[in-house]
Amino acid sequence: MGQLDGKTAVVTGGNSGIGLATAKRFAREGAHVFITGRRQEALDAALAEIGHGAVAVRGDVADLGDIDRLYAAVAERGRPIDVLFANAGGGEFAALEQVTEKHFDSTFDINVRGMLFTVQKAVPFLSEGASVILTGSTAATSGEANFGVYAASKAAVRSFSRTWANELKDRAIRVNTLVPGPVLTPGITGLAADADGAAKMRDAFAAQVPLGRMGDPDEVAAAALFLAGDESSFVTGSELFVDGGLNQI
Repeated sequence: MGQLDGKTAVVTGGNSGIGLATAKRFAREGAHVFITGRRQEALDAALAEIGHGAVAVRGDVADLGDIDRLYAAVAERGRPIDVLFANAGGGEFAALEQVTEKHFDSTFDINVRGMLFTVQKAVPFLSEGASVILTGSTAATSGEANFGVYAASKAAVRSFSRTWANELKDRAIRVNTLVPGPVLTPGITGLAADADGAAKMRDAFAAQVPLGRMGDPDEVAAAALFLAGDESSFVTGSELFVDGGLNQI
């Protein structure tokens, strides 16, 4: 038996990177998985990898109408949501002097506003004892230069998880923050201007990590599975770091 047999799981940003790796792991463990993403081609490719009857709903978490369409599609199946992995997010480098309104608004629209309404609109559909997992970042506490707006948005995510764990406790709904360190995903390498820059960035990240390497999306997916399933039944309001020791040592 899989750890998520018979459960319904929703993974936002499930078309690539950590979201895709987690959707695949959830599906292999028996969950019926719904994923979201903004690009239909990427969603189609992701579904081919996930298999197990997964469903994709194209949408942007910064668009509240798209979030409503997602949960309408889930509701059509007639089963509550047992696992919500609110994972969609992103960011770009910008030093204090370089921050523009557009940079600020786009980052907070996805990472904060999108996160808030992804969870708020899910609440009526969550089962008793459901698990809600938010994707944070080591940047929230590291003071990484040129990443201030992104870091602030992820600090808000951490704050959300504490508050929501408290507000949803009467339904035994657990809310936790999963905190990846540098993980080799398209979102990370996409921060560089070219292939040479991406290679240098990977080397720089690996040099910072005590374990001496970047993480793999599957390693983060394994931690997400722990938070999703019954093995973490007494864990809520917490942060689980999957960072190779970056923020620990």
